[in-house]
Amino acid sequence: MFLSNHFAILAAALGANAQLVNPNNNTFGNVFNFWTKTTDGWDLTRGNATNAITLPLPFPKSQVTIQPASSALVIIDMQNFFLHPDLNGDPRGRAIIPTTIDMIHAFRANGMKVFWTNWGLTEFDLMNMPPSFINGFSSDGTSSTSFGSDMGTIQGNISVGRKLMRGSWNAQPFGDLFEEQVGGVANGTDFYFNKNRLSGMWGASTPMQTFLQDNLITTLFFGGVNIDQCVWGTLLDSYYKGYDVILVDDISATTSPAAATGMVDFNAQLNGWRANSTNVLPALM
Repeated sequence: MFLSNHFAILAAALGANAQLVNPNNNTFGNVFNFWTKTTDGWDLTRGNATNAITLPLPFPKSQVTIQPASSALVIIDMQNFFLHPDLNGDPRGRAIIPTTIDMIHAFRANGMKVFWTNWGLTEFDLMNMPPSFINGFSSDGTSSTSFGSDMGTIQGNISVGRKLMRGSWNAQPFGDLFEEQVGGVANGTDFYFNKNRLSGMWGASTPMQTFLQDNLITTLFFGGVNIDQCVWGTLLDSYYKGYDVILVDDISATTSPAAATGMVDFNAQLNGWRANSTNVLPALM
């Protein structure tokens, strides 16, 4: 649920008066969560224009104006398991790292939070994992090589750890991203959220959703791997729960056929917006 409980109670007390911000047909939403359509695009600040930033995004929805304090960059599954070449990580995922780091630095410089949303399982998660997921993450078609299995060592001395378990090397961000994540969390600009499904926002609530609600964050920019699986799943659940969703194409990648990315691109611009770092970075400089 997008609204916190006290907002929901207040909305119920207000009744019909809480349904729309005003009778203006260019306002979409209610007094707690609304967009305003402008002559040039969309205002997502919800009435708080302090330090607002306007991003010139592509057609069909054109530019958006965001509130930095209520915006965040969500980086999904850029982990050793999916990216390291010794674990058969695909080079397309590694290719987006420099641009991803540029986006991270720009968001931090503008007071916008950076979220690292990654697979990170517990023993309890393993006990409750559906068979479809266990099968999907099996290396050889048996359950013994799925989640939680020991992945051995690489390069002679790197213990890969148990597959996608919290604290394991294979679940850490890959390469330079690991240093970015550790430093960002230590400095309080970045936040790390473990997930136990493709989506970091599935179910009644998740740690990431709780943080969003507590910190009044409403606008989310998405990137990572795979664009048609975990990135799309998290974006779609965020959309269902009432958040503004912006897919950043050039910090997203996949190993899937091109048609899968085409589906995501088409639906992302219906549910929210699509952007490139070339649209975002100049506005944040």
